[in-house]
Amino acid sequence: MAELRSPTEFHDTIVILDYGSQTTQLIARRIREVQIYCELFPWDTPAERVMALRPRGFILSGGPASVYEPGAPTLPAYVLESRRPILGICYGMQLLAHALGGRVTPAPQREYGPTRVELSHPTPLLAPLADQPQVWMSHGDRVEVMPPGFAVLACSPNSPIAAMGDPQRLLYGVQFHPEVVHTPAGGEILRRFATEICGCAPTWTPAAFIEETVASIRCRVGDGMILCALSGGVDSVVTAALVHRAVGDRLTCIFVNTGLMRRGEPEQVVRTFRDQLGMPLIAVDATEEFLAALEGVTDPEEKRRIVGEKFIRVFEREAARVGRVDFLAQGTLYPDVIESAAPDRPGARRIKTHHNVGGLPERMQLRLIEPLRYLFKDEVRAVGEALGLPPGVVWRQPFPGPGLAVRVVGAVTWERLERLRAADAILQEELGRAGLLRTTQQAFAVLLPVRSVGVMGDSRSYEEVVALRVVTTEDFMTADWARLDPDLLALLSHRIVNEVAGVNRVVYDITSKPPATIEWE
Repeated sequence: MAELRSPTEFHDTIVILDYGSQTTQLIARRIREVQIYCELFPWDTPAERVMALRPRGFILSGGPASVYEPGAPTLPAYVLESRRPILGICYGMQLLAHALGGRVTPAPQREYGPTRVELSHPTPLLAPLADQPQVWMSHGDRVEVMPPGFAVLACSPNSPIAAMGDPQRLLYGVQFHPEVVHTPAGGEILRRFATEICGCAPTWTPAAFIEETVASIRCRVGDGMILCALSGGVDSVVTAALVHRAVGDRLTCIFVNTGLMRRGEPEQVVRTFRDQLGMPLIAVDATEEFLAALEGVTDPEEKRRIVGEKFIRVFEREAARVGRVDFLAQGTLYPDVIESAAPDRPGARRIKTHHNVGGLPERMQLRLIEPLRYLFKDEVRAVGEALGLPPGVVWRQPFPGPGLAVRVVGAVTWERLERLRAADAILQEELGRAGLLRTTQQAFAVLLPVRSVGVMGDSRSYEEVVALRVVTTEDFMTADWARLDPDLLALLSHRIVNEVAGVNRVVYDITSKPPATIEWE
């Protein structure tokens, strides 16, 4: 049977070649945000794999190397030979200059952080900088001599050539990073490159994705039967909704209640699928099995291993009762594919391997259906809204696979889980009331394995401590703690201490990522 069809069959495409920048994925997200489809490849991906997408243009990302050093990543010959438009960003600009006969040298002074640029030559691509000249720089090298045919388009105090271009050949380079929010005009610059320079039509919309994906699933599956593991998160819910729209009752969803979810979430999953969406759903309460397996375990990695292994066993047991199953639907996202160096991305460097359902495809020998494998998380949410899914599901904040097992620091017991659920529910309620659940990207409570002395009702108390963690982030690669109003923090502390039995102290985590991670375990 045919694989799910690639979006490149329906949409104009920009190819981004990755040279190792920490913000390369942001370039792709910015292009997608203006409804242009794009894909990201390691710079040394074979030419035939890249050109099979029929790209309308190329973007060369930044990176940590210096183009003049031996062994530095190079510009593949096919990129220039294609005669498609090219936009080089930071290292990408230096690489373009180097490949075409210019000269790149170490800069007298490293330029890092915000700076202002001044336009040297009028061009529609960079016109937005006239009103918003602030950009973000991060480089130690600079273009000293431009290649023949190029003109200086912009300069900054430490970069005489902050942007360059050859409009005749549609070749451009910017030393700054337009993909980050610290370059306010950056999104518009990328949009102009994709639409005005490359001629891409803005057709990458949630409605188009749904129509194309549903048709592709029907073609792939034929009369096959599909199984989907539901976690309650937006990825698995949107996956199930798309597959159900394609095949109806030939989809069976299995939801395993591990006992490690937040308050009300198991019931919400069942209501959403059975009552609101009318999908076939097998709901399994395996709380006692998971708690028994976790008894006495305090090491976070061991918790993760136990929860993942137990989920596989429960899922396999329930799947065996379904009968005939031909396909397994997974909520794999595009960042998972990029970071895991998936088989269809030869040459990619594996960052980490994502197992959305714990390795089930290999064990169960089922063919995979991954309708979200080309989407970023924000695109999944947009598709979920277009499908009419409940806002509480679409905007559910990220939740770790092992659930509350890694937010109850130390031993996991039913009593401690209930204590954490109660505290977390108060946090979610008050943030929602303050309108902060959509402007803070992750917010949760952590139950600490320490007790503190307190005074409650004129008596000494010796009870547990709750830490609150609320962060803001663009991409989850870095994050900053949310500056919540002191009155809101006081309210949260007051409610948790007074309403949650066994807690007498609340602390607020003010550590950024890095050096900390978002989760505590």
